[in-house]
Amino acid sequence: MTKTKTDIILRMEHVAKLYGPNQKEATKLMLEGADKAEVYRKCGCTVALWDVNLQIPRGKVFVIIGLSGSGKSTAVRCFNQLTVPTLGNVFFEEQNVGEMNRKELREYRRSKISMVFQSFGLMNHRDVLGNVSYGLEIKGVPQEEREQRAQEIISMVGLEGWEHQSCQELSGGMRQRVGIARALANDPEVLLMDEPFSALDPLVRQDMQFELLQIQRKLKKTIIFITHDIDEAFKMGDEVCIMKGGQVVQTGTPEELSINPANEYVRNFIGFADKTKVVSVRSIMITPTSIVRVQESVDQAIREMRRNNLSSVVVIDDDLHLAGILSIKEALAAWKNNLPIEQVLQTNIPTVSPDALISDVVPLASEAAYPIAVTNQANVLLGIVTKAGILASFV
Repeated sequence: MTKTKTDIILRMEHVAKLYGPNQKEATKLMLEGADKAEVYRKCGCTVALWDVNLQIPRGKVFVIIGLSGSGKSTAVRCFNQLTVPTLGNVFFEEQNVGEMNRKELREYRRSKISMVFQSFGLMNHRDVLGNVSYGLEIKGVPQEEREQRAQEIISMVGLEGWEHQSCQELSGGMRQRVGIARALANDPEVLLMDEPFSALDPLVRQDMQFELLQIQRKLKKTIIFITHDIDEAFKMGDEVCIMKGGQVVQTGTPEELSINPANEYVRNFIGFADKTKVVSVRSIMITPTSIVRVQESVDQAIREMRRNNLSSVVVIDDDLHLAGILSIKEALAAWKNNLPIEQVLQTNIPTVSPDALISDVVPLASEAAYPIAVTNQANVLLGIVTKAGILASFV
């Protein structure tokens, strides 16, 4: 689906960032198709970003992932102009950030966009309340009002009761909560988060990921999240952008990247991710080899199973609603006793939505004797999921 301008809160157009001498010559070489190594060898100029184009959807979590040196942190700093692009433009709600004057840029950083750092960036001479309310203090908000706002955010991030604790005495996870609360206190529209959880222990990291997603769903903030961990990217991101060598390789939903990687680099990069947690049943369901209508004869059902070498068939009504599963054992018993299909049909069978994640279906599949039916809310049969299909999704 094509995004409209109102769907996009931030965008980058043809952004490049070069460091060092001879930038004009380096730009010319890059435009002629030279790679970064050749440019550095000939000009002594480092190309950190080149022709980066990004569209950040409003109210979503947009993850940028890449190896060290891929340009992900440089890119995110271009959004708030902590890094000024050498070429290209950054737009916030169609306003060119690079053309803002000093007053406009200061207000943009104070009110529209906040940053959460990996190293926390807290002021140890202030307590939790003092750190969280600091941005509001800089904006000139009266003390009573800013402390009330800070208290609301402190409670939201799970630090209630720690307001007057020194930040030096807090654990890593709690210090990062303070950093997130401080960023949220100004009520920005965009949060920039540069590997905020990478210094935390694995269990604390999982808790913080979950809590951040809860906060985001509640406040509907736009979050640009930087990581080098593909599982974290897929867990956090509504959309994920993979970068390499200062350029965008592919952008898409976790499911799109898993199913349709743009090239071998992307395929290898996401190879160790648990795709079952991002790929939906819709991607692996298949059309049943054989379908029988509930009013048809048992003879017909047995012929269908014999012709297609099946031990069971899916049964539907005239409106394609799922009626149940008929096994060969039940069909033969019905044939001997001259019974209709509807009297021997298994109707208490598991079904799943096409939007369910594969990871949610695994427990069902392990217990099911037959393929799992995929139905919509009206119980219309859309397809089936086989154990073989589920196993293939792990590869």
